[in-house]
Amino acid sequence: MKILFYLAHPAHYHLFKNVIKKLNSKNHKTLITIKKKDVLEQLLIENSLPYFNILPKGRKKSAIGIFEGVVKRSLKHFTIIKQSHVDIIISSSAELGPIAKLLNIPFINVFEDDLTLFPNYSRILGPFIDTLVVPKSCNTGNLENKTIKYDGYQELAYLSPGYFTPDYSKVEKYFDSKRKNLIIRFAQLTAWHDNGISGLTESIAEKVIEILEPYGNILISSEIVLNSKHERYFLNIPASDMHHVLFFADMFIGDSQTMTAEAAILGTPSLRFNDFVGKLGYLEELEHKYCLTYGIKTSDPEKLLEKIKELLSIPNLKQEWQHRRQQMISEKIDVTAFLVWFIENYPDSEKIMKENPEYQHKFK
Repeated sequence: MKILFYLAHPAHYHLFKNVIKKLNSKNHKTLITIKKKDVLEQLLIENSLPYFNILPKGRKKSAIGIFEGVVKRSLKHFTIIKQSHVDIIISSSAELGPIAKLLNIPFINVFEDDLTLFPNYSRILGPFIDTLVVPKSCNTGNLENKTIKYDGYQELAYLSPGYFTPDYSKVEKYFDSKRKNLIIRFAQLTAWHDNGISGLTESIAEKVIEILEPYGNILISSEIVLNSKHERYFLNIPASDMHHVLFFADMFIGDSQTMTAEAAILGTPSLRFNDFVGKLGYLEELEHKYCLTYGIKTSDPEKLLEKIKELLSIPNLKQEWQHRRQQMISEKIDVTAFLVWFIENYPDSEKIMKENPEYQHKFK
């Protein structure tokens, strides 16, 4: 088959990178398109994967800019898909749904956010999606009839032990081996679904830093421009090394959903501070079933500070989180193997999963 993967976020690259490799090894042909987003292009370059950037200059950070970006990307995608004779389209973004429908090409939307939070997404783009593939903990609202659920998380497609081997040599020049290494992450929060959402501010981060400094080495990763007084903490590393940093870190504090989940799945205590807390199924499961992460609303910054102090006071914190991680992994499927099977055998795979959802447990 000729399979197009549209990547709109660095997390989408990680989700599909092993799926793409396995499909290529089975003699399928894959085509990757991307848009400008954070370190996405850098990741593809660092890993020598061919791609086509359909919007290299990015878009304006406004409602009009978002709309213009979708239109420009859609027009370019229409030409690419038609000329390349694509058989199936895979993406975590639903914006290619109308083009897929127009060209009569199956479109599989793979994502993890609860659609009940984004009713316009379901209303506008839902009719153009053939199949949604989501974690079991995800709520797809009025699109449940189009939904296939698997027992896992997107992050396991690239961070489970079978696909990720932590390498301390990639982080030792940034870390202090004699102290705790503590990560703070600022996300940009300018995506369409982040409208009205807030997260970490520099003033709150300053209070966090005051608490952390006596305990260890602070490293800041940020999508936004920060005050130069924090410059000594800035972490400047190859994008492909970030997961090694998260694995060996002693704590992660941030407002990014993806990196919070990644830290938790790697067995690193993580605290998320944003307005999505309590609203996303996969993070709720990681928090309340596996106790690997904590979500704190922006209305309660003091709770964030108290939770940081509480965690820092726990002996053998990292070891306990690694134990919890192993328990979680033992209960989940091999997400990459499942996605490869599902794409390669679509639409028969959809029928199999609807008739027998337990079939997915073949992929352990």
